[in-house]
Amino acid sequence: MTHTSSKTILIIQTAFIGDTILASHFARAVKETYPDSKIHFFLRKGNESVIQGLSTIEKTWIWDKQGGKTRNLMKLIKELRGINFDMVFNLHRHFNSGLVSMLMKSPFKAGFKQNPLSTFYTRKVNHLIPHFPKDNEAVIWHEVQRNLQLIPDFKIEDNSKIYKPELPLTEKNFSKVAPFSKGDYFVVAPASVWFTKAWSESKYRELTMELAKRGRVLFIGAPGDKALCDRIRENIPQTENLCGQLSLLDSAALMKNAKRVFVNDSAPLHLASCVNAKTTAIFCSTVPAFGYTPLADDSVVVDVGNSLACRPCGLHGHKACPLGHFKCSYDIEISQVLATLS
Repeated sequence: MTHTSSKTILIIQTAFIGDTILASHFARAVKETYPDSKIHFFLRKGNESVIQGLSTIEKTWIWDKQGGKTRNLMKLIKELRGINFDMVFNLHRHFNSGLVSMLMKSPFKAGFKQNPLSTFYTRKVNHLIPHFPKDNEAVIWHEVQRNLQLIPDFKIEDNSKIYKPELPLTEKNFSKVAPFSKGDYFVVAPASVWFTKAWSESKYRELTMELAKRGRVLFIGAPGDKALCDRIRENIPQTENLCGQLSLLDSAALMKNAKRVFVNDSAPLHLASCVNAKTTAIFCSTVPAFGYTPLADDSVVVDVGNSLACRPCGLHGHKACPLGHFKCSYDIEISQVLATLS
C-alpha cells in the first residue's frame, strides 16, 4: 500500500555494520510506501558510510558510543525530540534503541516485541529465528523480510532474492579499485570478528592455491586483518593483500566484477549482496536458517549441513569452539567450495 501524504520518519538501527547494510532495503521500502516522506536514520558511529548518500535518506544521526556513550545518546535524543516524527521504526532489539524510540514525539512507533521497551510501541511484531509466520510451519525468512513486518500493510513475498540491500556507491569508489579489477580475479574476505564464524586459515590457504590457478586472488579486510591474509597467501603467486587500503564502499565496488567472492557469515557477505556479486558464503557455527544469507542472484551457501548436533552453538559467533573441535569449519571440504565456481 502506498501512502501519499508527506511524513517525517525516523529509522533506528544501532547494531553492527551488516545489520545497518541490510536496513538500507527497509529504508527503500519505507520510501516506496510513503513516497513524499523525509527519512532520518539513527545509527552508531562507524556505520554511517553505508547509509549517508543513499537517495532515500534525508539525514543521518550518528551516535558516538566512545568517550561518553550515555551522554552522547542523551544529547542526540534531546535534538531528535525537537522534531515531530510522524512515524518511528526501530529495527534493533536492545534497550538503548528502545529508549530512543520511547522518547520520540510520534503517534506511531513500530518495533520488535523482543525489545525490553516494546510496551511503548504502537505496533510491535515478533522477531523470530527461524520465522514462524502461521500455523507453526517453519519458514526461513531473511532479516530484511523480518524487518518489513514493521511497515503497516506491507506485502512480504516469500522470495528473499528481491530484497537486495544497497550502498551509496559513486564513481569515485569504482575509480579507486580500477587498478585492481582488470582481467579475471577473485575476492576473498577470510576474517571475522568471531573466530567460530570464520572458515579456518588453513582451509582458506588451500582455497587460495586453487583459485590462483584460475586468476588473481585479492584479499580484503580491515587493517587488523592484514597479518591473517599475509599468512594465507604466503608464497602463493597471483595474490595481493588489500586489507586496510579500501573502504567498505571501495571493497563492494571491487566485488562487483569479480569472478567470484568468497566470504564468511559476516559483513562482507552483505556488501557482496548490495552489488549482486557472485558469492560463495561459508557458514561455520551459524546456520542459513538464521536469515543472514547472501541475496545476490548467483549466491551459494556452503556448510556441513545437519551433520553436527552442536551446530548452531548460538545466534552469534564465539571466540573459540565451545567443544574444542571446531568441526563446523574443518569438516567443510575444499571441493565443496570449489564446486561453486561457475
